[in-house]
Amino acid sequence: MFDLMPIAFKNINQLWAYILTETLKRLGLTCAIICPGSRSTPLVVAFAQQVPEIEAISILDERSAAFFALGQAQATGRPVVLVCTSGTAGANFYSAVIEASYSRVPLLILTTDRPLELRDCHSGQTIDQLRLYGNYPNWQTELALPSADIGMLAYLRQMVIHSWERAQTPTKGPVHLNIPFRDPLAPLPDGTDLSYLQSQFQPEDFFAGIVNTTPCPMTSDAPLGGTPRPHWLPHAPCPMPKEWKECDRGIIIAGVAQPQQPEEYCRAIAQLSQALKWPVLAEGLSPVRNYAELNPYLISTYDLILRNQQLAKQLAPKMVIQVGEMPTSKELRTWIDATQPRRWIIDPSDQNLDPLHGRTTHLRISVEDIKAEERNLSFSSDYGKKWCDAEAKVRLVVDQTMGKIDEIIESKAAWLISQILPPGTPLFIANSMPVRDVEYFWKPNNLGVRSHFNRGANGIDGTLSTALGIAHRQQSSVMLTGDLALLHDTNGFLIRNKFVGHLTIVLINNNGGGIFEMLPIAKFDPPFEEFFGTPQDIDFAQLCATYNVQHELITSWQQLQQRLNPLPIMGTRVLEVRTNRKADAKWRQDNLGKFSANIAI
Repeated sequence: MFDLMPIAFKNINQLWAYILTETLKRLGLTCAIICPGSRSTPLVVAFAQQVPEIEAISILDERSAAFFALGQAQATGRPVVLVCTSGTAGANFYSAVIEASYSRVPLLILTTDRPLELRDCHSGQTIDQLRLYGNYPNWQTELALPSADIGMLAYLRQMVIHSWERAQTPTKGPVHLNIPFRDPLAPLPDGTDLSYLQSQFQPEDFFAGIVNTTPCPMTSDAPLGGTPRPHWLPHAPCPMPKEWKECDRGIIIAGVAQPQQPEEYCRAIAQLSQALKWPVLAEGLSPVRNYAELNPYLISTYDLILRNQQLAKQLAPKMVIQVGEMPTSKELRTWIDATQPRRWIIDPSDQNLDPLHGRTTHLRISVEDIKAEERNLSFSSDYGKKWCDAEAKVRLVVDQTMGKIDEIIESKAAWLISQILPPGTPLFIANSMPVRDVEYFWKPNNLGVRSHFNRGANGIDGTLSTALGIAHRQQSSVMLTGDLALLHDTNGFLIRNKFVGHLTIVLINNNGGGIFEMLPIAKFDPPFEEFFGTPQDIDFAQLCATYNVQHELITSWQQLQQRLNPLPIMGTRVLEVRTNRKADAKWRQDNLGKFSANIAI
């Protein structure tokens, strides 16, 4: 720390940047993503001085940088800092800021700026950066211009502490600090006499009140990265509402979730399920499907079951407990909307998680806080048995059907991957068709796969960069993506030389937007193929060669299985699985309704 001091006292800007970075380090920051530029020079120098306590990673493209930071924050549960220069650089963070807001991921965005006197006068690389991200940040402000006054240094320290806290409470999300600097930006003397301050400044005294509030590894987290329970606070069990205990036709929906402690999260859902004897309809993007042995009432084929109208009617619930976000399934949403059960949503965030606008009560707590009380069943539990019977029969049909398919079709990839990854593998699932195939076909397992995704805004922005951020310094990781989502973020490959770890990209290349083939517009061509299918006709072997990324064309399911277990330790590679977009869409249309068509319970 003390060897930082000579740089810190080069000029007022550098002193300001030192106070900012030192405060963040003591709060628990371990990673800063830095984009190149001039106005951010004082911060860049200060973060470089904090290495290795704070890892400083330089990434050229601001959008890629922001999504890489998003992935890191998803994987670790800790805030990650983003730094950029003035002008439009910060605007490129916008889509990741929106995703962080909706997915409740902690980011601390530091946009540097010109001082007030150089704004609104056509000074170069200057835009209006105040409230640049609208209402998406948890909190945002502009810092005062750097000052050597000890009171102003204390002000800076407190603003940084508050920013760090607001990125994590009451709900995790992005925080934006706009930071103006006057010249000189490099650590050159600026004419200010700082010797008096240098002789009086006592770092240990100045930073004494700072407490590292990063959640300890044993704390549970909210479903989509919401507010963690601080490690110094014990659980405060909440008793089950009596309505639950009195209901004989209830279900638990385990929705979209990427908790920091997935096993604890799944165990809490299982305890609630077993206490109530209610089945758990588990979204493919929920860890519940990857800890299947914890839950004897696990239902993974609900989307397929509900396509059978007779079954859907027989299984209509009186009450629903929704844990976290609503699943992706349109079939499930339509069924819930049509049956209008009494609903309870368990999630600690302050957000409205009911897009169906039903008879809903939000419980602003974590599922781990529910006290699962055993109840005396004075009625038959036939309802739960019917769900489990339907699950067993449809699951058997799905597994037999998929097992017999030798040709390369898109839908089989998710089913196969669910069974073959090394235990605990971080898996990033891209939006559009991959998340839907995972919901339809991801087979329950006990592998503890850690699924990640950007389901806050559901866009394809930053897919590759997010996956690299998740995989950075983690266990060897996998990404499942379509071709358009990968092409939308090919600049993410520029991160390859800064990336530590391994990422295998399973690329489903159907040369276009497969999701649109499932929509009514697909019957209208033109304009469908040009404006919705949007084939790009890219040779991915050549693309990968450009970035010096390994590429392999997968021609059999056995080959894919061999490449995914075991996984390499270092590097990035693309396993390309070529499929026929039209044939894949027809297969889904022909088969999704058949899996439960002949099932009776």
